[in-house]
Amino acid sequence: PLEMSAKRPVPFLRQVVPVRKKVQRDPRFDDLSGEYKPEIFMKTYSFLDSIKKQEKEMVQKQLKKCRNMEQKEKLQRLLNRMTQQEQAQKKQQKLRERELSLKKQQRELAKQGKKPFFLKKSEKRKLELAEKYAELKRSGKLESFLNKKRKRNAIKDKRHLPSQ
Repeated sequence: PLEMSAKRPVPFLRQVVPVRKKVQRDPRFDDLSGEYKPEIFMKTYSFLDSIKKQEKEMVQKQLKKCRNMEQKEKLQRLLNRMTQQEQAQKKQQKLRERELSLKKQQRELAKQGKKPFFLKKSEKRKLELAEKYAELKRSGKLESFLNKKRKRNAIKDKRHLPSQ
């Protein structure tokens, strides 16, 4: 029996049924969960995008109806966070697509018998910047972007100048 009589003193080395300790594992870092592949993850959980879109619309409707200032501010912050997450996800997707296209190009060049050429981080950044400028030019926001950048740089320069 697991319980011992209280009338007799308990022996020093008593036999207890061994209990297995539960091993907790984090699926993010465990090999049993498999390898993380963003493309597969995005395909598997693509249905979440539509749900997020519905939630965003619902929050927008609530924001229009809301009269309480505190609640309105809270909803506005939530809406901002949702839009920022959406933009970050789009940016990540574009980056992934660009990397995949570069890899595809390298494979094609390798098939033709040419030596593969891998871009440096700085060159990738330059390409990204050029793409950003082209996008701004297409949308007609390039001038305002450049003005803001000039102002920012002017403020930085003023800070570095010695005070009179």
